[in-house]
Amino acid sequence: SNLMGTKFTVYDNGTNPSKNLGALLEDSTMRQELAAVCYETNVLGFNGPRKMTVVIPGMNMTFERVPVRPQNEQESLVSRWQNNSMDNLIELHNKAPVWNDDTQSYVLNFHGRVTQASVKNFQIVHDNDPDYIVMQFGRIAEDIFTLDFNYPMCALQAFAIGLSSFDSKLACE
Repeated sequence: SNLMGTKFTVYDNGTNPSKNLGALLEDSTMRQELAAVCYETNVLGFNGPRKMTVVIPGMNMTFERVPVRPQNEQESLVSRWQNNSMDNLIELHNKAPVWNDDTQSYVLNFHGRVTQASVKNFQIVHDNDPDYIVMQFGRIAEDIFTLDFNYPMCALQAFAIGLSSFDSKLACE
């Protein structure tokens, strides 16, 4: 994560290119970036739901993830997203909750899968189809959360994105 706890990158177990020490790594051994999670900063202390963007590698014609193996910071998922260089990448966002006057809170429809209110509850969707829930994460008991995910996300991507919501974000709460 970055210093403010607002940007996270998910890697596989490949070799970090900065630890290469001048040797040429084969592409297959260099680490892949599997996801980037960017929380919108909230430095003015506004109450309300967090906003997040998730960037994952795109899928090829045979429904396999396109490898993203940056050699430097400029090729990273976060940098490519910030520079709007989104070829072979998928940009997802958390679904905006709606205000409920009865409960005096923001709510999302988790169809019974999430049973307790929490700032950590979220659903991830693509702007082109906000009804298709790519991922949802939320509290079901004091220290118990549930996680559901769909194509094009894999279990590791979903789990890491869920974990990012537990980091104490100085600029987001």
